[in-house]
Amino acid sequence: MPDVLLASCADAVGRDEDEPLLVAALDALGVAASSADWADPTVDWAAAAAVVVRSTWDYAPRRAEFLDWAGRVEAVTGLANPAAVLTWNTDKRYLRELAGTGVAVVPTAWVEGPDDVAAALADRSGDVVVKPVVSAGARDTARFSPEQHAEARALAEGVLASGRAVMVQPYLERLDAEGETGLVYVDGAFSHAFGKGALLAGAALGPGLFAEETITARTADAAQRALGDRVLGWVTERSGEVPLYARVDLVPGADGAPQVIEVELAEPSLFLTTDDGAAGRFAAAIAARVS
Repeated sequence: MPDVLLASCADAVGRDEDEPLLVAALDALGVAASSADWADPTVDWAAAAAVVVRSTWDYAPRRAEFLDWAGRVEAVTGLANPAAVLTWNTDKRYLRELAGTGVAVVPTAWVEGPDDVAAALADRSGDVVVKPVVSAGARDTARFSPEQHAEARALAEGVLASGRAVMVQPYLERLDAEGETGLVYVDGAFSHAFGKGALLAGAALGPGLFAEETITARTADAAQRALGDRVLGWVTERSGEVPLYARVDLVPGADGAPQVIEVELAEPSLFLTTDDGAAGRFAAAIAARVS
């Protein structure tokens, strides 16, 4: 049994570009690591010194099962990120809580039932994005023009019928040219940034494991770093401990100032390929926790 098990899923085999870099970096530090499907009942999670949640990208349709698994693993060995963090971070309504602290978050209408759909759409004059509060890989997410509110309503009502609440957000036009900027933190320290090309062209994304993305290396500017650091401070204060890993995804508002679109603490790709030292930094943080 390796020292560290990287929790993955069956469909992610060979598709997680971070995994081979991380396993090699851990091996260089004398830490044996391998991946295992979180849903495989034959895996002896207790035999590992630590379990690190990585490419568990199929959790969304069975979130309750995934969170139950996390609780059971945490009872027998170290789990990063912790089960409590996974619980609140896998429901995007954490963004409402974050916005309540004064952090710049993409303006969001929260749709808890069918009666809320029309009002959420009426508040938006431009293109809107409709997405579930529980999803991974941008599944069941789509962009709609003002002329497509009937289609937007249909998607929202379909998501609600699946038992999930809905988010309605404005589509930020600067995304088309600038894309998103992701800030990666390892053990509380900024590691690296990456750029992500605009993803939403109109049709709903799904049902694949994840949407294909255009990822590039990027240097975060001072405003982005300040916002990312503030968010990480909030995460640390809220959870009572520094997360092993965190990804803060930022988008440009109408004035170009960064806004938070997502804070990923469950199973984010960290795009270790975009920075030569990223895998080593992540491996060192994991090694420090199992030493």
